Order: sequence, then C-alpha cells, then structure tokens
Amino acid sequence: MMTNEQEHLRQIFAEALDRVDPYKIITNRVSLEGDTLTVVMDEGDVVVDLQEFERIVVIGAGKATAKMALAIEEILDTRIESGLISVKYGHTEELKYIRTIEAAHPVPDGNSERAAREIEELACSTTDKTLVINLISGGGSALLSSPMHAEVDGEKIEVTLEDKQNTTKALLACGADISEINCIRKHLSSLKGGRLLRCLRPARSLNFILSDVVGDNLDTIASGLTSYDRSTYCDAMSIIDNYELRDKIPANVIRALELGNTGKLLETLKKDEFSEIRAENILIGTNRIALLGARDKAEELGYNVRMLTSRLQGEAADAADMLWAVAHDEREWELLEKKPACIIVGGETVVTLKGNGKGGRNQEMALQFLMRLGQDERNGESIHFLAASTDGNDGPTDAAGGFADTAVLEKSREMGISIAEYLKNNDSYHFLKTVGALFKTGPTNTNVCDVQLLIVK
Repeated sequence: MMTNEQEHLRQIFAEALDRVDPYKIITNRVSLEGDTLTVVMDEGDVVVDLQEFERIVVIGAGKATAKMALAIEEILDTRIESGLISVKYGHTEELKYIRTIEAAHPVPDGNSERAAREIEELACSTTDKTLVINLISGGGSALLSSPMHAEVDGEKIEVTLEDKQNTTKALLACGADISEINCIRKHLSSLKGGRLLRCLRPARSLNFILSDVVGDNLDTIASGLTSYDRSTYCDAMSIIDNYELRDKIPANVIRALELGNTGKLLETLKKDEFSEIRAENILIGTNRIALLGARDKAEELGYNVRMLTSRLQGEAADAADMLWAVAHDEREWELLEKKPACIIVGGETVVTLKGNGKGGRNQEMALQFLMRLGQDERNGESIHFLAASTDGNDGPTDAAGGFADTAVLEKSREMGISIAEYLKNNDSYHFLKTVGALFKTGPTNTNVCDVQLLIVK
C-alpha cells in the first residue's frame, strides 16, 4: 500500500508522462487537409504539399517510436506506401502500414542489426519524389546497430555486432554519459552521425524527434541519425582515453577510431553537407515539457511548486546527496517554497558500476537518498522522494525507479537489511523490491530522460 504522499508522487509523475505522450503530441501538432500536411511549431509552421511526392515512407527507431507511428498512421492512413520502425522489446503498438522490429536496449542484439540493415535498404530506395517521415526517440542508438565495414589501404576494418555490444557495456560500466556513449557509437556506424541522411538523399525528410538527452542536442538524440555532427573521431579517442578503456574495448573498435582520427575514414555528416540536404528536424518533446506537466499536477494537489532544473547530471549518488540537502533546507527553513512544497527536477545521471548487483540510475538515487534519510536526526520526517525514468525501464530492470521516505526507511530497519551493503554492490533493485519501494509503470512508450520529485511538508 502506498502512503498518501507516495500516491501524490505517483499522480504527479503520471501527469508528467501524459504531457509527453508521443501520440498526443503528434496528433496535436500535425494535420492533413486535402493534400496539405501541416506541422504547427512555435518557430513557424512546416507546410508540405503532398502532390509533389509519389511515395511516402515512414522509418524510425526508439522507445517512443511506436506511439509516434500510431499517430502518423492515423493522420496519413493509406497514403503511407511502406514503413519500418525499430523499438525496444515490449514498447509496441498495433500498426496497419508500418512494420515493427523489436530489439534490445541498451546493449544491441541481432534484431538491432537486422532493423538497421532493412531500414538502410528502405532509405536507399528513395528518390527526389519520396517524402520520408522519420520518427526518432531515445534508445534509437541501440535499436539501430549498423556496425562499420570499410577498407583502408588494403586493410579491412570490420566492426562486428559483438564488438559494439562489448563497447557499449564498457562505456555503461565506466560511467560515461549519453553524449559520450553516442559519440563513440556515431563513429562506429554506417547510419548514425547524420549518415542516414546520406542514404536518403535526394528525398525530402521530416524528422520528428523526441529528446531523451539533457540539453536536447539533436546530434546526440539516437546518436544524431538525421542531424549534422559536431563531434569527431578525435573526440571519440579522447573519451576512450579519459576513461582508460583501451584495454577494455575490442581491438577492431580502437583500430577503426584510430584510422578515422588520421583522416582515413569518412567523418560523420558536418554542417556544410547537412545544409545541402532536404531534411527538416522537428523537436516535438523534451524533459522540460514533462516537468511542466508535473508542476501543474502538483499545484492541483495543493503544493507550492519549484522547478529546480531539467539538467541534472553526474553520478546518481551525488545527485541524491544534493537533493537531500535541498529537501533538508526546505524542511527546516523553507528556502525555496512555503510548505507543503513540491520540488521538481529532471535530467539524466549515470552510475559507475563497482558491484555486480541489479538496478538503474533512479533506483540507485532513491537508495542513496534513503541512506541520507537514515542519517537524519529526524529520520527523514516530512520528506518524500521519487526518482523515475520516463520510459518505464530504469536500467536493465522492469522498474521505472523507486521511492524513499520514512516509511521505506522504517521497513528496511525492521527487516534488518543494510542500505550501505546494497549500495556497494549496485543492487538497488533488490533492496527496493524487498522493502516494497520499487516504482513500476510498465513500458510507457515515451522517453524524455528522468524525473525526480520531492514532497516536503
């Protein structure tokens, strides 16, 4: 049974999700009247005359892409000639015209490679009379795995799926953030870093993008499938060296990056080349939009609300310590708002793995926060915390995140389990499961980073 405050946190999070529902966002912004397709945007509408095209093709990848595809099917219906999207296992919708391949995330699998190959073939079949609708959301990097194959001065460079899997695992374990991980991915792929646009040329593309990265950089979301890329092979090598990964990453990968760094492999798409391609990137959903939904629901529930940031980054444990400090000051001195207060934060943290337990960055944050509550002279009285991922899957688990408050703390003490031991093993999932503090939503079919919520009474 949830406490009253935990139920409020659940409702506030649910409203954040609803505000970034991909189906609703697209159907609210995109309309078709006769042969005119209109996309309503704050910076100016995008208007397309469909009579100029002989084919409409839909492609895409990401955790939120199925809901985006459902909306596009409702709008364009039989005008869609063909389509294919790649989504995370379980993140699906019933579609009529667009095929779906389910694949693995965050580490790609064989279906990720098959999806990339088939989408590349479909992209290469387009002409200047083709309108391509791209549906891109977070997770697209893993869900479209197209390992690089090249020949340089007679030397064959073949990056395999296994190479990419091992590289991804090493980057996740060392605590690299999403922009660093995607920098590497872009430079090992035939589709990422804008290379998909090279396949699509000379077709026109409308690229609907739902952001899962802090700052909403288009060249980082899904590794910039339809954006020009500001990073280089040199940047990729710098990341490898910064985390001391040369001995932990396959030799094929290191060799490919080194050749690229010496100019012997074609770079990712750059700004000048992008300007010559008929591509329009349309950012439709962000973490900030989700936080605004959370704010409105919290106010409806009677809280005084402060949105603190949508750019929370760094180690999950460090972020938990910072949020505990905010909560403590709010309880004692009402530094941000009068009580009852709701403090809303968004972003995406990382976890540097030291143990072999199970969990995710939000569960890790909740458990670290719980440890701070246990060190409080008032045992966390009047403070209630929820950290959760908007896609419904926090790390490789079936939980979106976890709760931390006095009720959870008391339960753990009654059961005699050590918070510190579970933290040392990065085993937040099993701790929170044991005390009944996991927060589960199931796959949400959206993805705009994470949301952290504090209630202070």
